[in-house]
Amino acid sequence: MSDRTASNAPPSGGADFRDVATAHTPFRTGRLVLWLVIILVVADFAWIVANNENFGWPVVAHYFFDPVVMSGLTVSLGLTVVGMLLGIAFGLIIAIARMSNDRLARSFASLFIWFFRGTPLLVQLIFWYNMSTLFPQLSIAIPFGPTLVSWETNSVITPMTAAIVGLALNEAAYMAEIIRGGLLSVDRGQSETAEAFGMTRARALWRIIIPQAMRSIVPPTGNQLISMIKATSLVSVIAMADLLYSVQSIYNRTFEIIPMLLVAVIWYLMITTVLNIGQSYIEAYYGRSDRRNATVAKPAAVTEEASH
Repeated sequence: MSDRTASNAPPSGGADFRDVATAHTPFRTGRLVLWLVIILVVADFAWIVANNENFGWPVVAHYFFDPVVMSGLTVSLGLTVVGMLLGIAFGLIIAIARMSNDRLARSFASLFIWFFRGTPLLVQLIFWYNMSTLFPQLSIAIPFGPTLVSWETNSVITPMTAAIVGLALNEAAYMAEIIRGGLLSVDRGQSETAEAFGMTRARALWRIIIPQAMRSIVPPTGNQLISMIKATSLVSVIAMADLLYSVQSIYNRTFEIIPMLLVAVIWYLMITTVLNIGQSYIEAYYGRSDRRNATVAKPAAVTEEASH
């Protein structure tokens, strides 16, 4: 009888014995009031904006699917895809060069990242667009020797070429650091084990290191993709007919500045929302192993606690 009483006694230290199975989160009135206040403020602001005639919502609706706007949207999306793909490809090469044992490769990669991250993208785009001012002709030649072939710079560096090159090289500098950080997050023992099994460094990189580094690379890459779609608006300064340039060409005729800018803003918000959703799914895909490990480790931890 005494043993049973002792076994039912609360733990030492004066703590009450509570049944966690019947535990519940207390109702928080303060949080409910805060949510109500926020909802009311947001709803009031939305009502004011929706009923403000100065925003020109009928004009927004009229031009939202205008062919000129849709053409500019297509250009912006195309620049984003091409610039991002080239940026990731060049960024991977620069990241590997930055981590190389070769001093020349490391120096070149560091210089590339230093220059393109240290200068504004707008300035880079203007320089690329005005390349003919510096170099009237582009040529392939033997160093200090004869010229093999040459082209007029203006025929090569068009607004489209300047936009793609400017966006891609600038993005490559940022992606190089993102990829390098992801590669460094993988335990060095992984590559050593792969080399012990006879895999070359390149094969180990593609088959083992990069797949594991993707969990660290994907989230910031998603942020860079969202930044890229907004950065395409800068190409309007070099007469590239992107989304912003298209709405500018319309309000230069109609003088409906605010409504046309709202058209561009809404399209940008819609695109970034879709990209955010896609990024969430990709992050969930690459985070499967973490959830699986947590699920396996949880029963073990409960069993160990019960044994104590």
